[in-house]
Amino acid sequence: MAGTRETALPKGFRSAELGWPELHRIPHPPYRVPLIGDAVGTNLRTPLQDSLRVGRELGPIFRRKGFGKEIVFVWGAGLTGELADESRFAKHVGLGVANLRPVAGDGLFTAYNHEPNWQLAHDVLAPGFSREAMEGYHAMMLGVAARLTDRWDTEQAAGRAVDVPGDMTKLTLETIARTGFGHDFGSFERTRPHSFVTAMVGALSYAQRLNVVPAPVAPVLMRTATRRNRADVAYLNRTVDAVVERRLHGPAGDGDLLDRMLGTAHPETGERLTPENVRRQVITFLIAGHETTSGALSFALHHLAQHPDIAARARTEVDRVWGDTPEPAYDQVARLRYVRRVLDESLRLWPTAPAFAREARADTVLGGVHPMRRGAWALVLMPLLHRDPDAWGPDAERFDPDRFAPAAVRARPAHTFKPFGTGARACIGRQFALHEATLVLGLLLRRYELLPDPAYRLRVAERLTLMPEGLTLRLDRRSPAASAAGPEIPGAREVPSASRCPVTGAGE
Repeated sequence: MAGTRETALPKGFRSAELGWPELHRIPHPPYRVPLIGDAVGTNLRTPLQDSLRVGRELGPIFRRKGFGKEIVFVWGAGLTGELADESRFAKHVGLGVANLRPVAGDGLFTAYNHEPNWQLAHDVLAPGFSREAMEGYHAMMLGVAARLTDRWDTEQAAGRAVDVPGDMTKLTLETIARTGFGHDFGSFERTRPHSFVTAMVGALSYAQRLNVVPAPVAPVLMRTATRRNRADVAYLNRTVDAVVERRLHGPAGDGDLLDRMLGTAHPETGERLTPENVRRQVITFLIAGHETTSGALSFALHHLAQHPDIAARARTEVDRVWGDTPEPAYDQVARLRYVRRVLDESLRLWPTAPAFAREARADTVLGGVHPMRRGAWALVLMPLLHRDPDAWGPDAERFDPDRFAPAAVRARPAHTFKPFGTGARACIGRQFALHEATLVLGLLLRRYELLPDPAYRLRVAERLTLMPEGLTLRLDRRSPAASAAGPEIPGAREVPSASRCPVTGAGE
């Protein structure tokens, strides 16, 4: 089989003092309290954002401890570049990711490095994200987007605001379900979220809570939540089993991801995914394939509504590139260079999968200062990495899509923009998500003016992934655009280097 299999490391949470011999060199918040550690004043509903605040104060590497669990955090561009070195570091499955193993097992996202199924699944499924496969998904993406715009037309005509995160979740769930598994959840025909979404959000929220509740008291404090989580996991399993069963005993698909999982052997070894692993991969794709993209679209629409000048520039590009064609072709989506910059800038400020963990393959020294034993790990905080003034300038908090103009991309150090993770276990569905999100933003910009609620202030909900909470927009329908409208967008005919990255390995 392609790739090497890692020798197993101990499972479960490994506190930092077990892997960092000179932990005292790494700063931590003042006033550390015995037993409680640095947890005083921490908001248990927003632990990531709380860590962002601490990281700004303590610098590019710091540590936090709560109830016996100590974690090393990294956000400096230089240190992150070292952690991205695949010869020295690998993906670490811990914290919330490991908490998802009861539902996703050894799926692409949650497999330990020594487990063989992630490499098998990656090699079997990678052709499902080739250009040829992506072109086949394009028409289905358009079909789901039409269901969204039908809904938004109805809301706009009635003078009602639209629920952006809710509708983006419906859109992305239906897109991955239809393109990947030939399934329709009927999300747009429902007044309430599909039960699959409710169970999925419950599982993610439960995994997040396990990160911050002290282990000794978790069985007591989370007894009800644990019982509910078991029911959520059972429902997710039943739903996916039914989808797979229909495929096994019904019409074949069109070579989609499920067909590949069920019928494709590894090109070198002849190995196939087991039925149990197929279930885990389907759940992984249904969760990861829609949860992060819905957040990315929601944040992008928020920023576009807050910056009408940027929205006008993006809309001008859509009108010029797509003209009056009723439905854009696959290749026309890739020509929306500025819309893609808007998406990238949204992912910079609020990467919806906001952190990734890396562990040392062997004893090493990070930054020439911090010794790490084999298996020692650190958590990279992407919202701070993406705001590092050394890489992004003193105005890094400002929303500016031109940060992703070709010249700006070339001038930045490597490993400063990581919304899809890094290395061999980076997101296998990256190009799928980027094509879907760029297509949808283009369609919505061409059809609507986005009107924000003047009273809304961005609130970010955390459930392992990030989502703008309570975001609504009002819409104005645009008159049909002139196909030749608009000035040339500077740099529009160049493809930024960030756009050229091949599919590497997602949400893995």
